[in-house]
Amino acid sequence: MKKIVLIPTYNEKENISAIINAVLAFESNYHILVIDDGSPDGTADIVRSIIAENEGRVFIECRAGKLGLGTAYIHGFKWALKNNYDYIIEMDADFSHDPKDLDRLCAAIDAGADVAVGSRYVKGGSTENWPLDRKIYSQGGSAYTRIITGMPVKDPTAGFVCYRNIVLSSMNLENIKFIGYAFQIEMKFASWRLGFKIKEVPIKFIDRKIGVSKMSKGIIKEAVLGVFNMQWQYITGKFLKQIKKN
Repeated sequence: MKKIVLIPTYNEKENISAIINAVLAFESNYHILVIDDGSPDGTADIVRSIIAENEGRVFIECRAGKLGLGTAYIHGFKWALKNNYDYIIEMDADFSHDPKDLDRLCAAIDAGADVAVGSRYVKGGSTENWPLDRKIYSQGGSAYTRIITGMPVKDPTAGFVCYRNIVLSSMNLENIKFIGYAFQIEMKFASWRLGFKIKEVPIKFIDRKIGVSKMSKGIIKEAVLGVFNMQWQYITGKFLKQIKKN
């Protein structure tokens, strides 16, 4: 199976070399696509130097500016589908997602899942170095999402996710609307409503030690209002019409 790890970046020069090298070290032969949003700190140049030494395994797509997490992943999904990857994985650049868990996510797909979610909130999952307010936002947001949508995923905002190719190729990716962390909810909701099997794999999420978090009040607001709107679109029959590829 061809496997690719998508890593969106904006000002990640402190982390990007180490995270790429950690992924390349595995025997599983993961490929890596960095989607860089015009980082002014030189992140893209670091990636290019790594590409020169790892031709055929590391790639970069550079965009004109900071366009949001969701659009970065959509860009990466389209690139991965065009290049015929079987397993397509989302992962942060800052080591909040442990690269050692990549094989566990892929194993869940091997065992029959269509979407494998690195989950903080199933048995065995946890968070580390989180302030109280972030715990409240995250756990409260997860509970709110489950109540509003009925989606049986305990960590709907999780960003460490492996998709089987058929899941993404079944979606009209142009109609994924959210750009912040609500994007993660929308992708899982779309996968579930299209009938794909989602499996949560317990992970330990460690808050970034280097660099600056991209969390903001606007991102939280998008998630709160977006979840309600997304469910309403489903109830009125619009969501699946928009998201399912004809």
